[in-house]
Amino acid sequence: MIEVTSLGCGYGAVDVLRDVNLRIPAGEMTGVLGPNGSGKTTLLHVLAGILPPREGRVRVSGRDLEGSSARWRARLMASVAQNAAVTFPFRCLSVVLMGRYPHLSRWGGYTEQDLEQAMGAMEQTGTLALADRLINEISGGEAQRVVIARALAQAPSVLLLDEATSSLDVARKIQVFDLLLEKNRGEGTTIVCAMHDLNLAALYCDRLIFIKDGGIALDGPTQELFTSQNLSEIYGTRVMVSQHPVTGSPQAHFVPGAALAGGPDSSRSGVDARGSR
Repeated sequence: MIEVTSLGCGYGAVDVLRDVNLRIPAGEMTGVLGPNGSGKTTLLHVLAGILPPREGRVRVSGRDLEGSSARWRARLMASVAQNAAVTFPFRCLSVVLMGRYPHLSRWGGYTEQDLEQAMGAMEQTGTLALADRLINEISGGEAQRVVIARALAQAPSVLLLDEATSSLDVARKIQVFDLLLEKNRGEGTTIVCAMHDLNLAALYCDRLIFIKDGGIALDGPTQELFTSQNLSEIYGTRVMVSQHPVTGSPQAHFVPGAALAGGPDSSRSGVDARGSR
């Protein structure tokens, strides 16, 4: 579904990513993680066609992204940013209907099917009661869920999420990721999530890609990569890992003061992948 070859990109005179190579098969749910400034958002901007690469190439569904039309990209992919605020006084339903725009005929308006898609997406995200409210008069978390509904109404084959649930409370985060998992498992939607929440990523993502210092530091199955040593070295602070008591997924536990006491060197103190000595 997504192939990145020898990618180099950045802003102005600053290089952010260098010689990045990765392949994300169709139907995979992938988490992109790493420290602040490592290039997670930049990678998603390139995949979405927002930022052109300086070097290398990006192919999506067998087609070069460079030179592709915005309409083609919008029919295939939908993106949700961390703070996708809509400041104009639009009704929430109107905002979600914007996700149907790539599918409209040249001269046609929204159809009954478009309305059904939009209303269905709002129901799935728990925002249907907000349909007639103005988006600039609801809470930030509610507005973010409306924007997520807009992306779902787009009916994409690929969802690109950049910290899309960071403004949501714990219950809403779980609800959104349960919905994403349903889209992934049930409909085969390819999902790429840039995240800071390690434990949420471990609960839901099949595969993790860690970016650090402008390149891919680690890439592989969640169960293999999510270890005390790997996380400690990536983030520069001591991280202990144990199993979730219900799902069995690995979960991270941070140690206060460890970053000041030597950071990743403390990962070699005899703590194994389950956090025991």
